[in-house]
Amino acid sequence: MSNTNVQNTTNADGHEKITEHMSHDEHETAKAAARFGYGPLAHVSSEARLPAFGGEFQPGLYKPIADRKFANPAPLGLCGFALTTFVLSAINMQARNIMVPNIVVGSAFAYGGLVQLLAGMWAMAEGNTFGATALSSYGGFWIAFAIILTPGGFGIETAYTTGQDAAAFANALGLFLMSTLAFFLLFFTLDMAFLLLGIGYLLNTDGEAKTPIIKAGGFFGLLAAFLAWYNALAGIADDSNR
Repeated sequence: MSNTNVQNTTNADGHEKITEHMSHDEHETAKAAARFGYGPLAHVSSEARLPAFGGEFQPGLYKPIADRKFANPAPLGLCGFALTTFVLSAINMQARNIMVPNIVVGSAFAYGGLVQLLAGMWAMAEGNTFGATALSSYGGFWIAFAIILTPGGFGIETAYTTGQDAAAFANALGLFLMSTLAFFLLFFTLDMAFLLLGIGYLLNTDGEAKTPIIKAGGFFGLLAAFLAWYNALAGIADDSNR
């Protein structure tokens, strides 16, 4: 018998023992009170809960999803995040001597941005607050990053390089990347990537970022991308897809 089944059996036994001498009205009152964390049933759950699972983007116990109306949106959002992070991180590590990041604009707008944002909205529809917040936030981040890197159209880099010192844009980009640390300290590898990239741009020399630090940020970004793909696979290879 699995740990989940044992836990559910224990909860059911405890629930019956506490409520065996209650009237129907007392039982309903106790259940209502338990929802707010007090009363005799506050620490006894009569509903099954599944353990935390990266494939569902659930950081804690959650309700079974066998009867849900929506498919699991987490793998889609994680794949959008993973591919965009992989491409940018490979460029940061100067793979194939590529150092200009503009090629990531397309995936940052469409896959890592729009698709991940939509996956976050679907996660909200199925009641996954953490998944909705994480996917939507990083979808919005990728769209914002794509806007910054879009040549010509938005003129953000031009605004910093016209009439200012050469380091102005690198400093501004470094502060933008480091600000994402406030979102999710749980994502250690991604936080390390953004932290190192931010430091690499801030510690610039006449607008040229520190290459070793940027490469280190790219390495942690690649780790984050592979971890996202691993969690996406876990969410796809579940019982509902057999």
